[in-house]
Amino acid sequence: MNSSAELQSILLDPAQSGAYFFAEDDTAALLAAAQAIEFRVADISLQGATDKVELMERLAAGLQIPSWFGGNWDGLADVLRDLSWLPAAPGYLICLRHASGLRVAEPNEFDTLLDVLNEAAFLWADDGKPFWAILPLPADELPDTDDD
Repeated sequence: MNSSAELQSILLDPAQSGAYFFAEDDTAALLAAAQAIEFRVADISLQGATDKVELMERLAAGLQIPSWFGGNWDGLADVLRDLSWLPAAPGYLICLRHASGLRVAEPNEFDTLLDVLNEAAFLWADDGKPFWAILPLPADELPDTDDD
């Protein structure tokens, strides 16, 4: 794990924003770094969420999404592009804990979630604002990233 200063520097770089799987053991350090630079942090548990309906409910509650949110992918994309209902912040970090159940039960919905999160990150990066979504997983569940 990088030092807090290194993590803060990475988090502040919009060009690196996106949705990332992350080692569960490193989550506390990443959240602390985000809070130290006054990011708006949403720490959301997906424990027991195994379908799109439950996912949307958890996201709506965790992100304090306004009541007009439609609870669908287009609506989620819209609110993640806006975020005007949240206090202004130098950046945003969404931590989605315990995502394994959803990942296994609804792999297509999970992939759509990643697409929506990455799309939001790229749009925010175009505006010079960091937007991160991290999905902490146990070390044995992390996707292989070797490019061999």
